[in-house]
Amino acid sequence: MASARGRAGVSVIRISGPQAALALQALTEKPLPTPRMAQVRALYDPVNGAHLDDALVLYFKAPASFTGEDVVELHVHGGRAVLDGVLDALSRIEGLRPALAGEFSRRAFENGRMDLTEAEGINDLVMAETALQRMQALRQMGGALGALYERWRMALLEALARIEADIDFPDEDLPEDMTLSVKPSLEALCAEMKTHLADGRRGERLRNGVSIVLLGEPNVGKSSLLNTIAKRDAAIVSDIAGTTRDVIEVALDLDGYPATLIDTAGLRETAHSIESEGVRRALERAEHADIRLVLVEAKDWPALPEPIADLLDEEAILVVNKGDCLKAPSYGQQKGAQPTFVISVTEQQGLDALMACLTQKVTSLCDIGEAPAITRIRHRMALQEAVDCLERFFQSAQQDAVLAAEDVRLATRALGRITGRVDVESLLDIVFSSFCIGK
Repeated sequence: MASARGRAGVSVIRISGPQAALALQALTEKPLPTPRMAQVRALYDPVNGAHLDDALVLYFKAPASFTGEDVVELHVHGGRAVLDGVLDALSRIEGLRPALAGEFSRRAFENGRMDLTEAEGINDLVMAETALQRMQALRQMGGALGALYERWRMALLEALARIEADIDFPDEDLPEDMTLSVKPSLEALCAEMKTHLADGRRGERLRNGVSIVLLGEPNVGKSSLLNTIAKRDAAIVSDIAGTTRDVIEVALDLDGYPATLIDTAGLRETAHSIESEGVRRALERAEHADIRLVLVEAKDWPALPEPIADLLDEEAILVVNKGDCLKAPSYGQQKGAQPTFVISVTEQQGLDALMACLTQKVTSLCDIGEAPAITRIRHRMALQEAVDCLERFFQSAQQDAVLAAEDVRLATRALGRITGRVDVESLLDIVFSSFCIGK
């Protein structure tokens, strides 16, 4: 199935491979329709002749299809009985088997219809939950990221050809010091790659979401704030200290930027083993968080307990809750070096200013601009490997042309692994395992 399971007006079943056309003929008992033109056909079980459905069918003849193979799409009515009947009939046709996760996209890659970054863009588009995630996925699926890496790879190949000509044909009438002659262009390329790497992981954050962790002592209102922001009762709220013992996560869409708001156990010394584990998990999440919301009660502010004060740094926002208990509450952002917001969750005061600050911080962490951005750790690792190889080249270029050529060759291979040009067989199962069945 190329569409989600569950009752629907229409569901799509996709077939790809050398038996696709024969399968369509077996189901319809008619000749193939004109390629790329939809037709209504009755579907029959090829074994017992039972009428299964009246469907819209399409035939895409290789290589002009998504996978580069013959592809058939059956747009059937989305009831369970119809789907089960059609899938069961297909399973009894010789040469057909159920698709694996991501197998259609993998076949498209293997047949040269797309590179690996474009295939990953397809999966990101399927998984996108915000408008800006969709925009980044469409840009990558359209080939912007792959085109950038391929341009760099071709520049490295051109430099490598000049270096190897210097090695292989020392007696020919070639310009002197060809190895050194490519150094300026490779220095410029290396600088461009370093700039691309120094992006603050914005593309990865936009794809995965910014993590916002709520921290504070028990009963300061972390769970209440989480429920208010989420607009639902995601966490249990109680006057009993230590109610929250595990990590609770809520997905947010802040002006198109994805974020995950994480409630944690109250920070305090405790002999209770379960609560102690909750505190450990809270501190672990705090260490890896993109943004920390540190909550304190108004009665404890501005003097703060030492463990709480230690959590305040440039990635932290101090939130003073229960501001309605102050004699003259002044809700909203307070001036000072540390971003501080006085709020009252129960009175719904000061929350707009806090959310505006959160949205601004998330935007600054995710805003990728017009240039294509790194979206995966495997891209980053391969790019860093390429940069390291070029750094070695700059050191060895004047000493040994053979070693210099090898460094440029390794840099080229590192870039090729991102798009799938070279040495990627071991990566394919990892890349496509997270895809949906039918895609």
